[in-house]
Amino acid sequence: MLVRIFNSTFASLNREVNSMHTARYIIAVGIVGGFLGLAPLGIGGLHAQPSDEAAPSNFRDALRARTEVLQHSSAAQLDAAEDPIHTAATLTAYYANHDFVPVWVTERGPRMRVHSLRNALRRADREGLSPADYHVEALQSTLAELRTEEDADRRQALLVDLEIQATEAFLLYGMHLLTGRVDPEELAPSWNIQPRRADLVAVLDAIATKQQRVHSALDTLRPDDPGYSTLVEALRTYRGYAEEGGWTPIDAGPSLKQEDQGERVAQLRSRLAITDAPVPDTTNPDTTDAYFDDHLHEAVVVFQERHGLTPDGVVGPATLRALNVSAEARAEQVRVNLERWRWLPTDLGARHVRVNIAAFELEVVEDDEPVLNMRVVVGRPYRQTPVFSDAISYLVLSPYWHVPNSIATRDKLPEFQRDPSLVTRQGFQVFDSWSAQAQPLDPLAINWGELSERTFPYRLRQNPSPANALGRVKFMFPNPHNVYLHDTPTRSTFAQAERGFSSGCIRLEHPLELAEYLLSDVPGWDRARIDRNAQRTEEATVVLPERVPVHLLYSTAWADADGVVHFRNDVYDRDKAVGHALDNEGASSWSSVSRSEPRVRNQNRL
Repeated sequence: MLVRIFNSTFASLNREVNSMHTARYIIAVGIVGGFLGLAPLGIGGLHAQPSDEAAPSNFRDALRARTEVLQHSSAAQLDAAEDPIHTAATLTAYYANHDFVPVWVTERGPRMRVHSLRNALRRADREGLSPADYHVEALQSTLAELRTEEDADRRQALLVDLEIQATEAFLLYGMHLLTGRVDPEELAPSWNIQPRRADLVAVLDAIATKQQRVHSALDTLRPDDPGYSTLVEALRTYRGYAEEGGWTPIDAGPSLKQEDQGERVAQLRSRLAITDAPVPDTTNPDTTDAYFDDHLHEAVVVFQERHGLTPDGVVGPATLRALNVSAEARAEQVRVNLERWRWLPTDLGARHVRVNIAAFELEVVEDDEPVLNMRVVVGRPYRQTPVFSDAISYLVLSPYWHVPNSIATRDKLPEFQRDPSLVTRQGFQVFDSWSAQAQPLDPLAINWGELSERTFPYRLRQNPSPANALGRVKFMFPNPHNVYLHDTPTRSTFAQAERGFSSGCIRLEHPLELAEYLLSDVPGWDRARIDRNAQRTEEATVVLPERVPVHLLYSTAWADADGVVHFRNDVYDRDKAVGHALDNEGASSWSSVSRSEPRVRNQNRL
């Protein structure tokens, strides 16, 4: 994504922001009458000057000269390792506003805080980020040279370099912890979820004035949620498994179940002992490791529940595939989902609806506690449900289904061509156009066979009925994707482990329970009235007194409230795009400012 740094007036800043296709990763710097601010998606206030003793003027002059060179260079680099500088304009503006007083060094040498920063950057891989992105080698090289360099002029030049290296690294790492290294909008144009916000200049000032240590300052930028911390630990754990050789795949063969015996049962027991828990031996003296006993059955069920599989205790093809996913692949899955977590805001809403597309699940959360859970059906892989946020504003009981033209031509037209009587038997009406004055037509008078996807001129509407594709209720949050939540008459699909069968909308397992929850504060709308209106043949629209946020997300690895890590198949094949973007050298939410180049050019969806 294009990132720009501004150091002019509010007017020019506003013009630039308005001209951008997105403002997710703006790090705005505005200087008006001594004002400077730097914050994602906004501008902070006037920041404190460092309280330490001021550096001599000759050192500050050297820092001034160095930052001005960086600002005006078309290929600014760090001297020590020729790493590109991504924040040249921001650095210059920051130091100019602080009278070029250094944060990380004095004229005598490095401060302890620069060593703390270097150590924190070395540990960036624990967050699923790469230390190489944050000039660790340049910092280390400069520090090493300073330990032996005795020439005063050379030492000063090295200290200036170290100061710039450290500030650049802090800003990059801080921003990546705060909003992610990868811009989700470059991977999914539908993404409209606002990131977390923080004033990085204020955080940097807190370090400079000794109000915060480096470690605690960086902690304020990480997602403050136990689920994120658990995934960080899971990344360490699965990387540890990989370093130790992972696990031996279970041989192919027929399904394994209770009372089976043989080498494959022994492989299963050994595999589960690594990632779940050692399976105790039965007290039966005839039992060996090669016997599929009750304990092993229970362990398989737990594994299946963690991986979104049918929890029947039988190791069939789907369970075998999940067991044989390598430790390296699971570690990468965790790394990708740590990045997805960094894209999210701190607050999704005191009361909100959250759909995990990859898990085929919906959860209603109120005051950080789940109050309603259900299975859902999402879009097929070739008609994917998009990732975005909106707010439910109303619901419709006994709804009409206004069939989108794409579904009418691709799905319904072939059905009607095979059997024209389906039009009336399924309760459809045919209109001569999409205008407000459209007139109904006799479906039996239409020659369906001569129509095609390109020549189909009609609008289809399905009347409220038990066979209506939207079921008894739909939940509306008008959006450009024409995606919403609704009931369905096809109930059998909820019994399947993977439920990608829709054309993009989300079908609900318990829609009336969701309606009851959303209408609990609406006078007169108790469950009995909801049920009555859901059985009628006329629509009933109920506007919510307060819009309820709804978030359609995609997570293939997460930790539940009990700290248990869950995995799901990457049904839309989106993990690879995120992983590739994380590995893309030079890709950053601080894209090369001097060249104004986009950071990621991958158009795969998330």
